[in-house]
Amino acid sequence: MKTTIISITATCTFLCSYFLGLAMDNAEQFLSVGCVVLLDGFFGIIAGIKREGFRTYKAIKVLRTLVLWWVILGVLLSIEKGFAGTSWLSETVIVPFLIFQIISALKNASLSGWIKMDLVSKILKKIDQHKETKK
Repeated sequence: MKTTIISITATCTFLCSYFLGLAMDNAEQFLSVGCVVLLDGFFGIIAGIKREGFRTYKAIKVLRTLVLWWVILGVLLSIEKGFAGTSWLSETVIVPFLIFQIISALKNASLSGWIKMDLVSKILKKIDQHKETKK
């Protein structure tokens, strides 16, 4: 029985220390994902309060999204660390997510009244024009 408990404890300790080191080596990426998700969640909650009142499940959804994307980022970074030639993987998956979250934060900020809708429309139009010039 003691051997089983020690084995489980050692395995959990190894995994936690591995992911702690991975998170500390890539703290900027974890912080950027966290900041963008929380920014979008903040404005989304404010916009939701104005529309329908405070909903606890929507606030918890922000935390669920944050944990999910931190787990995805951790898995991607561990793949990059384990296999040579995959250093592009996290950027390919995470950067589009960050862009969509920033756009969502801008829209939620306009719905909550913190940013004028005209400004958001101009920003989105500039993004569309930039996409057209890249083709």
